[in-house]
Amino acid sequence: MGFKKLITSKKILSLFAAFMLLGTNLLMAQSTGTAATADASASKDDMWIGVAYYALLLLLVCVVVAIIGKILKVYDLTLQLQGKKGMNWNNIIGIICIIFLIVGLYGAYWSLTVQGSMILPESASEHGVKIDFMFWTTTIITLIVFFLTQVLLFGFAFKYRGSDKRKGYYYPHNNTIEKIWTVIPAIVLTILVVFGFFTWRTVTNTQQVKGDINIDITGHQFAWELRYPGKDGKLGAVNYSLYYTASNQLGVDFKDRNSFDDLRVDTMVLPVNRSIRLNIHAQDVIHSVYMPHFRVQMNAVPGLPTYFKFTPTITTTEMRNKLDDPKFEYLVLCNKICGGGHYNMQKVVRVVTETEYQAWLSKQKPYLTDQLRKELKFADAGQQKSGAQNRLVLNN
Repeated sequence: MGFKKLITSKKILSLFAAFMLLGTNLLMAQSTGTAATADASASKDDMWIGVAYYALLLLLVCVVVAIIGKILKVYDLTLQLQGKKGMNWNNIIGIICIIFLIVGLYGAYWSLTVQGSMILPESASEHGVKIDFMFWTTTIITLIVFFLTQVLLFGFAFKYRGSDKRKGYYYPHNNTIEKIWTVIPAIVLTILVVFGFFTWRTVTNTQQVKGDINIDITGHQFAWELRYPGKDGKLGAVNYSLYYTASNQLGVDFKDRNSFDDLRVDTMVLPVNRSIRLNIHAQDVIHSVYMPHFRVQMNAVPGLPTYFKFTPTITTTEMRNKLDDPKFEYLVLCNKICGGGHYNMQKVVRVVTETEYQAWLSKQKPYLTDQLRKELKFADAGQQKSGAQNRLVLNN
């Protein structure tokens, strides 16, 4: 029996040594790969090597814990065979609970202080303030419940661990306690859900009203395309069957006269404190319009236009001053893994004053370029009276 245990122990130790050797090799490969190259393929290899290393490290910890447990069990059996009192497993488990509680609380503290600094930046939109309030309210409530329950759970497991000096009291049922821990969470959750429901309805109210600035944003692999309305304040229709032409990449339908003065821009410029309505489109795969500073995120689905309304409240200049970063820019990103170039799918968003916005808008060029006029066989219909602009007609 002792010989078999020895053979088993040797097998476990050999397996442990093999895992350690493999883990060391992976770590060295990770360090070498990181230092040797910085291209995309090497980065992917390093990522998977890192994942494999930490997964292996977790497995090794589990093996070490199992080995220690086996050693303690053998030691306990040895004491009993010698006629001595065995190990007090109740005390051991109680101490383990306290150690786990301390380590777990430190882990929670570390997560809140280190990873907590990676939370979203200050909200720069009207509805973002409400979303942040909901987030912090829910976070604070859940943190209080988390710390209370964990301290009570592991603290009681240690304080009231099994002992020959006392007998556990059988306490199977108490209506009052059950009402308290059922009714109070139900009330808190109901308040949070109802408050969140009405806030979300306000956030997702995309109904177009007078004064909204309509902006078309279209995603494709791997860029965002923008279209602004012209002087008429209305965007022309789009038609999916017109996509992918050289000059009409957005598929604008010029049978709709509102399209004639639409503008194509490179930077999303927004006037502060004005309601913005994003009309979101996709031409190939699912993308996602993500503007973290404005708490905006909405999927861009091919064939299914989506919308999002928000009001920016902090100009780019003001945010630069707040952050003491003269190079700061708001960005619109893609929050769906849409392909190999996903990481670089972004466009600058600049929030300016109304005066600056109007000055910028007046300098933008129309979507309907001379090349596009030729492709669509547009012709001038002659001058209207009183010096009016040329009227465009479709020849075919």
